[in-house]
Amino acid sequence: MKKWLIALSMVCSFGIAGMSNADDTAAPAAAPAATVAAPDAAAPAAAPAPEAAAPAAAAPAAATPAPAAAPPVADKGDTTWMLVATALVIMMTIPGLALFYGGLVREKNMLSVLTQIFTIFCIISILWVVYGYSMAFSPGNEFVGGLSKAFLKGVDVNAMAETFSKGVYIPELVFMVFQLTFAAITVALIVGGLAERVKFSAMLIFGVLWFTFSYLPMAHMVWFWGGPSAFSDPSGFLFGKGALDFAGGTVVHINAGMAALMGAIVLGKRIGYGKEAMAPHSLVMTMIGASLLWVGWFGFNAGSNLEATGTAVLAMVNTIVATAAAGLSWMFVEWMIKGKPSMLGVTSGAVAGLVAVTPAAGFAGPMGAIVLGAVTGAVCLWSVTGLKHMLGYDDSLDVFGVHGIGGMIGAIGTGIVASPALGGSGVFDYAANKVADYDMSAQLVSQLWAVGTAVVWSGVVSFILFKLIDMFMGLRVPEEEEREGLDTTTHGERAYNM
Repeated sequence: MKKWLIALSMVCSFGIAGMSNADDTAAPAAAPAATVAAPDAAAPAAAPAPEAAAPAAAAPAAATPAPAAAPPVADKGDTTWMLVATALVIMMTIPGLALFYGGLVREKNMLSVLTQIFTIFCIISILWVVYGYSMAFSPGNEFVGGLSKAFLKGVDVNAMAETFSKGVYIPELVFMVFQLTFAAITVALIVGGLAERVKFSAMLIFGVLWFTFSYLPMAHMVWFWGGPSAFSDPSGFLFGKGALDFAGGTVVHINAGMAALMGAIVLGKRIGYGKEAMAPHSLVMTMIGASLLWVGWFGFNAGSNLEATGTAVLAMVNTIVATAAAGLSWMFVEWMIKGKPSMLGVTSGAVAGLVAVTPAAGFAGPMGAIVLGAVTGAVCLWSVTGLKHMLGYDDSLDVFGVHGIGGMIGAIGTGIVASPALGGSGVFDYAANKVADYDMSAQLVSQLWAVGTAVVWSGVVSFILFKLIDMFMGLRVPEEEEREGLDTTTHGERAYNM
């Protein structure tokens, strides 16, 4: 039965792509525009009037077409940078996130976490090129894209995507695969909330459905627009609201954090939670994973600029200092409360800082990023201790407490630290071709729209999906399998044979 449900889930997802109709128009690739409109003067030249013959002397001039616009050419330096950034983000997921999560679970569940993350990366990679890229980054409506680019229709080696600078292009294929890595890590993040008791088959089915009904609409709402050469074209709902999200505070972190929270609530607590010791089995693995995440995050944040320019450098600097500030903040607060600084504390704080700076990376100044990181480290420590205890849920690896809460702080904080008065870069007005006057209160309203939409959208979609999967096939492994460990009962392997 489980195998049939997995197959049905995959067939339904591929079926969405198969519904593409010929009326869908080719569209720009979301943040960058994929096409350039021809000059208006070229249209009349292609269609001469059929009546009133012109004088013979005028005929050659009338038949001369306007010069065709030169086809866009990819910038080699920017393209190279985007290839590197894409590889860095892949490293964030495999092996970075896998090792970070794997070290945090008990030894008997190490391989189950690694297998879930690796398999999810494989599945999302296929679904992204089949229909995911099109639904996120092609025209449709304000909430989700269409299927004009399903199966990468029209996205070949000659297709170009405009960056955030008018007239600067990268191959659309490199933009597509860069965004693939974002989708994959977002779904993989959810694994941590359900670790040590979720069925492998149920996790895969949820990942496919959640990717389709939560991730893709959020990506479209936040990141889809016509690009600098077509900035007045229709855009995603939240982009149109003016929400700022440089690299995924809402699309990735709040989205995944809410899914993990809903999963933890529907799934219930682990056997023995709060009564038995459930310490991480290898903080060495966790530290290695956190380090790989930090390095990979430079591709995540700086790569989101789509160009190797000063803004990419700013995003990289902010990713360093915000992360460092958050790690220190968490560690020192924990030190004051518990009397000892911990490796788990400083690495968890660092990840919280990475989360918070994600939406602000290209907008904040370094000093603003430090403050944002320091605040996030302390608040996220409270969220995984006080708030978690208060609400009584068992989010195994604190995905909601770090990614959900950290994403909210970062998304709202972006509206503050982006202000030029506080060292931020402000917001560029493409119509006026200059940095716009900054209205912090209006920007905060836009940021709250984005946060609220992500919380409600992901929360509702995730809860419904978890309930349906639990109803039809069950989410949780039997008690005896949970006690023995999922490595042997689900996969027939052990992480360590000593």
